[in-house]
Amino acid sequence: MNHCRRSILVKSVTAAGWMGLGLEVFAHERPVVASSSMRLISIGGALTEIVYLLKANTQLVGVDTTSIYPAATTRLPNVGYARSLSSEGILALRPTQVLATEDAGPPMVLKQINDAGISLTILPSGHQLKDVIDRVSSIGKLVHKTNAAEALASQLRLEWKNTQERVAHSKYKNIRALFILSQNPSQLMVGGAKTSADAMIEYAGARNAIAGFSGFKPLTPEAVIAANPDVILLTDQGMKTVGGISGVLRFPGVKQTRAGKEQKIISLEAMYLLGFGPRMPLAVAELNLLLQQAMA
Repeated sequence: MNHCRRSILVKSVTAAGWMGLGLEVFAHERPVVASSSMRLISIGGALTEIVYLLKANTQLVGVDTTSIYPAATTRLPNVGYARSLSSEGILALRPTQVLATEDAGPPMVLKQINDAGISLTILPSGHQLKDVIDRVSSIGKLVHKTNAAEALASQLRLEWKNTQERVAHSKYKNIRALFILSQNPSQLMVGGAKTSADAMIEYAGARNAIAGFSGFKPLTPEAVIAANPDVILLTDQGMKTVGGISGVLRFPGVKQTRAGKEQKIISLEAMYLLGFGPRMPLAVAELNLLLQQAMA
């Protein structure tokens, strides 16, 4: 029997853009690649983590730069940053399957991969536990590990229940946290609503100190002072880039805030904090702990 699968399309503005480039061909059917012969490239650190947890990493032939956990991923060929891929680096690894989130791009590169006859699966991004579990389920089917995917989903639900109980019993409530994206010291951004940072802050029992806009916007001293956060949150990578807490205190307006005056500045590893992968319940619990410690 000839089993076929249909490539997954995301229903989003991004997907609409891909359609405009002729990527409606994603929807045509191709034969399933057996797990024993699959050559998989995973684009997105959270997706790569799931592949490893499902013990399908023997199928991996390449990853992107956001795939740094577990450490073994760093020993695999790297195809570049998820948002600025090149088809040459991907095609050189002779993949039979490319797995990515809707954040991957540019769209023209994804079209070139698809046009080369390589099976391409695009999974939606989302900032809820349900979205994480949906990705686990989709990848489980893709790599022929459905039983392992069901077990992982059950584990995630239990971890999430425990995390929610921890957050509910937190001593300090409604802590006002400001997330600053600082991968480039000359282009600092603050995270507004509908961002992964905003979702993590709320899940951890705090409130986003910045209100009134969605997405990321350039940091301005006026906005930071007006927000007056109790705690400032960064990624570990961003903290290192700017030279630690002393560097953060040099950001415009930070010294005029409560967080700056009391040096309540915390950080977590970027993919752990913002990736919404299978470590998401643990990351929320750890962020809650760091916020509680900052306020103690």
